[in-house]
Amino acid sequence: MPATGGAAHRANKTMTFALLLPAAAVLLGATVASAAPFDVPAARDSVTAAFEKDRSRLEALYMDLHAHPELGFQETRTAARLAKEMKALGLDVTEGVGGTGVVAVLRNGAGPTVLVRTELDALPMKEETGLPYASKVTAQWEGRETFVAHSCGHDMHMAAWVGAARALVAQKARWRGTVLFVAQPSEETVSGARAMIADRFFERFGKPDYGFALHVGPGLAGGVYYKPGVLSSNSDALELTFTGRGGHGSMPHATIDPVLMASRFVVDVQSIVSREKDPAAFGVVTIGAIQAGSAGNIIPETAQLKGTIRTYDAGVRQKILDGVTRVAKAQADMSAAPPPKLEFIPGGKAVVNDAALTATTADVFKQAFGSMAVEIPQPGSASEDYSEFILAGVPSVYFAIGSYTPETMKAAAGKPLPVNHSPMFAPAIQPTLQTGVTAMALAVMNVLPVEP
Repeated sequence: MPATGGAAHRANKTMTFALLLPAAAVLLGATVASAAPFDVPAARDSVTAAFEKDRSRLEALYMDLHAHPELGFQETRTAARLAKEMKALGLDVTEGVGGTGVVAVLRNGAGPTVLVRTELDALPMKEETGLPYASKVTAQWEGRETFVAHSCGHDMHMAAWVGAARALVAQKARWRGTVLFVAQPSEETVSGARAMIADRFFERFGKPDYGFALHVGPGLAGGVYYKPGVLSSNSDALELTFTGRGGHGSMPHATIDPVLMASRFVVDVQSIVSREKDPAAFGVVTIGAIQAGSAGNIIPETAQLKGTIRTYDAGVRQKILDGVTRVAKAQADMSAAPPPKLEFIPGGKAVVNDAALTATTADVFKQAFGSMAVEIPQPGSASEDYSEFILAGVPSVYFAIGSYTPETMKAAAGKPLPVNHSPMFAPAIQPTLQTGVTAMALAVMNVLPVEP
């Protein structure tokens, strides 16, 4: 099991669907054509009725999860809570998969197998929403104490995951097959999916025929957003240390200043993005952390930088990695300093939605949500490790749901609303939760048809 902290957290991602607002094709025609037509409006109404019965329970679950977040591979309380919910529904539950992961199997006759994934983990940051159920939790992270918060929205995903399971149990007459409800650890470190697969996930539970996952973002609540093909980016973390020669701040001539090297690098590395890659090709280099020194009058021995690199294309990715290496070495050479220590930590691969499965799922979303079902025009720059299941051969659709009510958007008066990973990110519980439950349940039922 990967450890919490260190390299596990270095490849941290930001799944911000504000930025979103060829896998192997799956031949859905043969499956759907031989089955009774899927009556989407009737199924939607039935799922809605089931949701209304569970509304209070699911809202309470969401608030409980929100108030008790846990970091990656530490999600013992969270996993136990979800396992309890699934056991109460009569599902066959296996805990401890890939560390703290949970797999709950819902069998309902002969038919395809569908994977439905949620994430368990939260972020090492302080929540500042002021909500009555806001997190006040702290935990150890990379050798220090930190606040913990579900500022990415995984708590909403989990509540919708449980809600979808409850809806599918209530609607068993409308579908046939097997659903693998997968609660994955440590998505924020883009390592939990790999941990589950390495723990013989497919050997133990079978290879799913289809897969679905969702993510909440700062779009309009009640909206469902989808895109065929490439949805998210590749991610690589970088860790860079410049080594100089420390000394008194008043005598820089007797030192080699690593802070100066770090400062030049932060500026110069952007020339790779602006001058070396094709302007039409997506690529981002961001330095998010610099640690150096202890006092204003001391030139330190070292300066450490941490950053992230995001790309879609393998060639662009390599060009940026090579450029970062060259620029880092150049800064040290300019200062007559030792070569810098540079490490790239591969993160999540791009999520690529199956084109055929996305088309049939989009048709269901349009029938169920009307104009609130919207195709995303461009991929986003975020990264997400659900791609590991796709790369392992599970044709999938990863889609998004909005989180802000029209009233909230109007009150913002054109100012940017908090996005995922903001300490102020606070999805409206409704209609966000109901949308997630309904969209996921309908997507699953659409590929698990009842034979006529």
